[in-house]
Amino acid sequence: MKKRPLISFDWALKRLLRQKANFGILEGFLSTLLKKDITIISLPESESNAVDLQNKINKVDLLCENEFKELMLIELQYNSEIDYFHRMLFGTSKIITDYMKEGLGYQEVKKVYSINIVYFDLGHGTDYVYHGSTHFNGIHDQDSLQLTLNQRNLFKIQDVSGIYPEYYILKVNRFNDIAKDSLDEWIYYLKHNELPKSYHAKGLNMVSEKLKYDKMEKEAKLQYDAHQKELAISYSVIETAKYEGKAEGKAEGKAEGKDEGFAEAAVKFYDNGVDITFIAKNLSISEDALIAILKKAGRL
Repeated sequence: MKKRPLISFDWALKRLLRQKANFGILEGFLSTLLKKDITIISLPESESNAVDLQNKINKVDLLCENEFKELMLIELQYNSEIDYFHRMLFGTSKIITDYMKEGLGYQEVKKVYSINIVYFDLGHGTDYVYHGSTHFNGIHDQDSLQLTLNQRNLFKIQDVSGIYPEYYILKVNRFNDIAKDSLDEWIYYLKHNELPKSYHAKGLNMVSEKLKYDKMEKEAKLQYDAHQKELAISYSVIETAKYEGKAEGKAEGKAEGKDEGFAEAAVKFYDNGVDITFIAKNLSISEDALIAILKKAGRL
């Protein structure tokens, strides 16, 4: 297998896949995941596409709208967050309310797909791809609640689950590198930033053509290299801090901001431009304690 260096998917989401000329890459990924042809019509203006989120080290997200006015939120997360399931719920709920104009009937609620690409062990399970949807099962008769014929004709959907948000979780770190289908080929790219020549899943031809590192301008390469370095530092700091916290067992000291290992990790985080709220959350200390650490280190 010949390695072909490609730009990571998070960087592509931030910079390249927001361009209409590159929608084919997103369409290929979404079509492969959802198992139906997807055409991206637009990237709606929302917090998901806000400029101030584009430079975040840890999290990247992108909101798309398809030809059926359905919304697809693609989130990519590197570092573990214990409340990530809750954030998934909040994200879909907020999108639904944001796109409901005043005076519209409930039948105008948009279908939302929440697609989560995570590089950590989210929850407890052995698979690397999970799908969640809403179904109503009878407690007594064990039947499945269905739409009436009138509802199907009015809403243009066949099942109750077609109304509610659907969730996809791709646990990239759990993938064993053996591609058994088209989705696995995409996950291989998400994990390694490279593609074997034999892979032909929809959209991957555009990935290999448009997301090559060597095709980037010099300035873009410098920005990309800096981003990758920041990402590596971010991940390393979190893992080191967690290890030191467990090894030293200084829960009380950590909570008070006195543990030297956590203080050093916090300062490194801050020096690399990471948000204070994010640092406090991932190091499990209060923001007040973190601010005290940073003041003591001369950073504030």
